[in-house]
Amino acid sequence: MSAPPPRVTYAGYLGLDRLLSAQHPTTDRHDELLFIVIHQTKELWLKEILHEVRLAKALIRGGDAEPAYKALARVSRIQSIMTQSWDVLATMTPSDYLSFRDGLGASSGFQSWQFRTLEYLLGLKDASHLSFQDEGSEALAALTSALNAPSLYDDALQRLAVHGLSIPAEVLGRDVALPYAPSEAVEDAWLAVYRDTARYWELYQLAEKLVDLDDALLTWRHKHVLTVERIIGSKRGTGGSEGGSYLQRTLQRRCFPELWSVRTRL
Repeated sequence: MSAPPPRVTYAGYLGLDRLLSAQHPTTDRHDELLFIVIHQTKELWLKEILHEVRLAKALIRGGDAEPAYKALARVSRIQSIMTQSWDVLATMTPSDYLSFRDGLGASSGFQSWQFRTLEYLLGLKDASHLSFQDEGSEALAALTSALNAPSLYDDALQRLAVHGLSIPAEVLGRDVALPYAPSEAVEDAWLAVYRDTARYWELYQLAEKLVDLDDALLTWRHKHVLTVERIIGSKRGTGGSEGGSYLQRTLQRRCFPELWSVRTRL
């Protein structure tokens, strides 16, 4: 007689023993636990976001864009939750944060390989971020792979070409590890989509899902800036980062630039 299958419990299925023992404050200050939990939670959500974006990329590149909309919509909802979490962190005063800041050492959000991977997957390529990862680490391998792979926007532009819209060869065949340069011809192609949504319904829906992602990312960045300024002002961040001044500059970035500029021409 075979043995009964092992009993699956809530705690066991979720690995709660490991999850709830993964917080290791370096001080006895009350607010440090909140700081750790907020950032660990963000990394868990980033793991799910990467899971969904990779699915969407595979579907779009395979010519099955419609099922990708669900994955992209899910990402946008997760981004909203991540943005709201800054409000929780903002309950921490400057004095609260300074009471344990020295315990952070050289650690910095700059070192989040999952966030940088997300930027790469969305098309914000910047090879300098590789330097924050240890040589030979799995994080460096994953980040390098994302840097050298076509982005979600590259996949979308391929779909424009498949639908007969004119996308320059230098755009379709560009070095995908380099930052994307906006193209007037690409803007013209998106303009055609927005002017004939019935004909290009798949592309029109895809465009709006991409704008949702970019909008949510910019909203997240803006709330990040406000939270940092509220807690540390214009001080430099941990790990030697520029802090708020760097974060302010990120507000100018667009993952899908022509989807913003085309609106002026509609």
